[in-house]
Amino acid sequence: MSQTTTKNTKKSLPDKVIPKNPWGFFLHVSLQHKVWVFSATLAVVVAASLSVSTNYLFKLIVDAAEAADIQRAMLWGLLFPAALLIVQMFYRLSGYCGAYWTNKSIKTANDTLVEYLLKHSHTFYINRFAGSISSKVGNVHNAFSEMVPDFLWSLLSPLVTFIVTFVFIFNVNNLAAGVFACLLLVLIIINQRFAPRKTELAKENAEAGTLLQGKVVDVFSNAATARQYVQNKNEFANIQKLTTNKFSAGLKNWLYTEKLLLLNSAILFVFSIGIFWLLVTKWGQGMITTGDFILMVSLMYNITGSLLFVGRAFNAISRTAGEMREGLEDILLPHDIVDVPKAKALKTTSGEIVWDKVNFNFADNQVFKDFALTIPAEQRIGIVGSSGAGKTTFVSLMLRQHELTLGKILIDGQDISQVKQDSLRSAIALVPQEPSLFHRTIRENIAYAHPGAALETVIAAAKKAQAHEFISKLPLGYDTIVGERGIKLSGGQKQRVAIARAILKNAPILILDEATSALDSESEHEIQKALHRLMSGKTVIAIAHRLSTLREMDRIIVLQNGKIIEDGSHEALVAQDGHYATLWGHQAGGFILE
Repeated sequence: MSQTTTKNTKKSLPDKVIPKNPWGFFLHVSLQHKVWVFSATLAVVVAASLSVSTNYLFKLIVDAAEAADIQRAMLWGLLFPAALLIVQMFYRLSGYCGAYWTNKSIKTANDTLVEYLLKHSHTFYINRFAGSISSKVGNVHNAFSEMVPDFLWSLLSPLVTFIVTFVFIFNVNNLAAGVFACLLLVLIIINQRFAPRKTELAKENAEAGTLLQGKVVDVFSNAATARQYVQNKNEFANIQKLTTNKFSAGLKNWLYTEKLLLLNSAILFVFSIGIFWLLVTKWGQGMITTGDFILMVSLMYNITGSLLFVGRAFNAISRTAGEMREGLEDILLPHDIVDVPKAKALKTTSGEIVWDKVNFNFADNQVFKDFALTIPAEQRIGIVGSSGAGKTTFVSLMLRQHELTLGKILIDGQDISQVKQDSLRSAIALVPQEPSLFHRTIRENIAYAHPGAALETVIAAAKKAQAHEFISKLPLGYDTIVGERGIKLSGGQKQRVAIARAILKNAPILILDEATSALDSESEHEIQKALHRLMSGKTVIAIAHRLSTLREMDRIIVLQNGKIIEDGSHEALVAQDGHYATLWGHQAGGFILE
């Protein structure tokens, strides 16, 4: 085996390109449903165009009435409700298509973000509240339920209305059309200038909400601890500070919108006076007919509401975009751990593990330096050391939860940084010190590695883990929901479920990280029997403070500051009268004294 130290500069596969920009992400997701996007957009364009055009019927009715043409007045009058029905049918069609666009996009956005999040490293999750991550995902995919309607009916529909209205006004009077065009231009410029600040305020409001939700989830998850340490008042005081911050951010966000709406109203007032003055003047001079005048009045009346609330539409979208940006910028960070190009699946033949001059720094702390260790196939080794010795990091690096600084770790001669991550983790069964159970049934938790496993197989694994007896006594047996993180089970029960899960996985490499720490002595004795059967024919790495659990390991290594200071069997290490012998002699209740 070569002992050459190599720097880990392997070229990684680039992350799937997903835009972080809110509008870029909106398009990225929406364009995966082109048919619904196109259909909804076309229906709105037709509906808005016809809706404005119905005002032309007023002109025809008035002109016919002035000419005393009763038949024509009756014809245009009867066509008006029919035209309104057609307009509503197209709007309902746009709503139908918009519903599919919105809900399909919500699903796609959620799936896209969750898939991306699941590829983040262990470091990403330990630095964030689970509640905050959930809030960010919710902010992003729920934004589609606002952005699609805002685009279709608050922006696109008014835009089409403005264009068609401009065409009608232009046909009646060029000067009035020019004033109307200036009105639109001024409104667009003003609202665009205000939009960035609105986006920033919306982002701050979203951040305040995310922080609040994360803190609330954290407090509720540790409610028992807060009660035990009589900290309910302090926790509530901390929540109040965050709700006050959320109130301030939300108020600033809302009042900024009102400020813009007030400005839009003032602009609309000034330009409306100009347009109506021109119309009345031209009508008085006989340059436009009464029908034209009525047409212009009806057009201006109908468009006033749209013009006034263009600002609200811009601000609503800016707010939503700000909330999306806050989530996307954190969720779509580059992945720390990715498969190399054309990575192959790990092929485990015997289970030999080699650490080849491994160097690893965590932040500014060097945990391992030129660390070398060979674990022959099917050997059972125990790892001992005080807190900070590197035991937890050893397990994390075996699972490739971090990238090495230098060197490599090989399994059956294959560099684990060059194989697919899923294949690596499929080859390793882990029983952690604090079992992580899903809020699902006991059966689902045990069969997690093989969801389709038959109940008989699950029960067999539970029996080997000495878990079947307590499970059978539960009201729903294997269909019992364990609660969030297994809160309905005791520490020992959770540990047994985790061991049963590892037994069922039946991986060639087994890592036991304080696997029996939560068990009483009698239960531990029974579990040890199960673990002996589980360890048969596997390469085993066992970490324990309770040294008695390691006595039957083939080999024990003692870590100190990331270095192996002793290596041998239990008997040999005790006979050396070194660090291990000191730990053995200083145990209290079977545990290492820290």
